[in-house]
Amino acid sequence: MFALEFSRVTKRYGRREALREVDLRVPEGSALGLLGPNGAGKTTALRLLLGFTRPTVGDVRLRGSSAGEPRSRVGVGYLPERLQLPARMTVKGLLRLHGRLAGLAGGELEREIAGALEKTGLADRSHDRLGSLSKGLLQRAGFAQALLGRPAVLLLDEPTSGLDPLGIRDARDWIQQERERGCTVLVSSHVLSEVERICDSAAILHEGRIVKHGPIDSLAEPGESLEDAFVRAVRG
Repeated sequence: MFALEFSRVTKRYGRREALREVDLRVPEGSALGLLGPNGAGKTTALRLLLGFTRPTVGDVRLRGSSAGEPRSRVGVGYLPERLQLPARMTVKGLLRLHGRLAGLAGGELEREIAGALEKTGLADRSHDRLGSLSKGLLQRAGFAQALLGRPAVLLLDEPTSGLDPLGIRDARDWIQQERERGCTVLVSSHVLSEVERICDSAAILHEGRIVKHGPIDSLAEPGESLEDAFVRAVRG
């Protein structure tokens, strides 16, 4: 069973093709790193999965349903690259809102909020307004809302952005914990060393096309790093 599927997907914005004939399938319980230079199409792929935009050609499916259908997003946690959070809302208010949107209520909602705050190190900042937080603390709040309700799928766009070295290590641990309980993870990132540690496989996008895809240990030639393989795939 595939948690995420792209079947010959092309996405055009006017004359520009953000994605071109992308075929990609991510099995349930696995972790895929989505790599590529700026403008390669990574964020477009995530937007298609979440139904924020639709493919020009092809089919995108999330958890077995057509992306964009409300049921496809049930059990999906999402951390965008650019967090735009209401400055006057508190951290706990943010989690309560997202928890309710995820279908949580009553004691279950409060337990999930408490657990997410504790896990992300925000328990003592729960009543702080989001506008008062540093970039790193905002990223932790973004992780906290994405982890609510034990999601079946996590979509993470540059998840370590703004985090210090301790925060990066914490984020890696949170992702690994989700993986251990069977969550499917897609990580879009420029930090190749983190992708190597977190993911089973990777797909390299360049100019909207997948130019390399496979298990992490199969992408590099003997003696190469993932960075070497990435540069070779993109520059030819």
